[in-house]
Amino acid sequence: MHQRMKKLHNDLYLELLRSLILQPSFSREEEQTAQILKRFLMEQGYTPRLSGNNVWISNRYYDAGKPTLLLNSHHDTVKPNKGYTRDPFDPSIIDGKLYGLGSNDAGAALVSLLACFLHFAAQPKLPWNLIWAGTAEEEISGQGGIASIWEALGPVDTAIVGEPTLMQMATAEKGLMVLDGLSVGKAGHAARSEGVNAIYLAIHDIETLRSYSFPKESEKLGPIKVSITQIEAGQQHNVVPDSCRFVVDVRTTDAYSNEETFQLLQHAIRSELKARSFRLQPSFIEPHHPLVQAGLSLGMTSYGSPTLSDQALMPVPSLKLGPGDSARSHTADEFIFVDEFFHGITTYIQLLETFFNHEQTQ
Repeated sequence: MHQRMKKLHNDLYLELLRSLILQPSFSREEEQTAQILKRFLMEQGYTPRLSGNNVWISNRYYDAGKPTLLLNSHHDTVKPNKGYTRDPFDPSIIDGKLYGLGSNDAGAALVSLLACFLHFAAQPKLPWNLIWAGTAEEEISGQGGIASIWEALGPVDTAIVGEPTLMQMATAEKGLMVLDGLSVGKAGHAARSEGVNAIYLAIHDIETLRSYSFPKESEKLGPIKVSITQIEAGQQHNVVPDSCRFVVDVRTTDAYSNEETFQLLQHAIRSELKARSFRLQPSFIEPHHPLVQAGLSLGMTSYGSPTLSDQALMPVPSLKLGPGDSARSHTADEFIFVDEFFHGITTYIQLLETFFNHEQTQ
């Protein structure tokens, strides 16, 4: 009977995942998948909240006196690239693989976390509150995603962020800053020794940024990565340009806040830097955190992730963990192994059981 019930539950969640793949849900266009998730939760006897294209629900016996664990993943996707040989919205299962855009990133994690939430949601004596949130605009770090509902969620103490990590724990994640640089020279005729060439000034500063060595380095994430990704200067071949603009992609770590990283880079060069935003901060959860210790006891490994997620917008300790492989994200003919998906559900549940048992014995 137990195995039969497990199969029925697995089939239910697999069909939910397939229904999400069937429906296009590009960032800022997730209305229909939000409704699919809302209807599913209502069919399970819950009354979810909806704001924009974000859906969330708390456990039945929510107690404001207890800490809260957020289970979060996203239901938006990037647009399919031109390399697809299959219909990106056809959730076919072939040789144990479930195909479709968003299957790996991050539909499997989203639905696995929902299955985990529903496993615990009706239990009356949980040591922690649980909130599940299926959010929008993660792929563009948009204002209408997790950040737009953070206050409405109520106090959150820690989070599991569902992303494809092969069910290993990303205990740190790099942040992101995009900087606009401007070097200012003086215009002059290219045929004479006139003016101050802003390109030459920029080249000097670009080389400084490329080779800059930060005093501190993250144990988990390694060095901060600074890349010059765009440059623009000059209007005519015979005029020495008086300005040169360039763009700097900075992948930050927990060694410094984004603001501190910016100040160090600005002090190193003469060109003016302006940060488009400081909001995508690096993330880190302490190795002795009970959630991390629960994962380690189950045989999981931990690592630092170079890729960005909604962790960057969460001002609490968070763990990135989920079924699937990050290497498949945003690739043509995206897929998730069905067994990976089911393993994700089981492992999330085991992780929370271990975590809750630890909390109850303290």
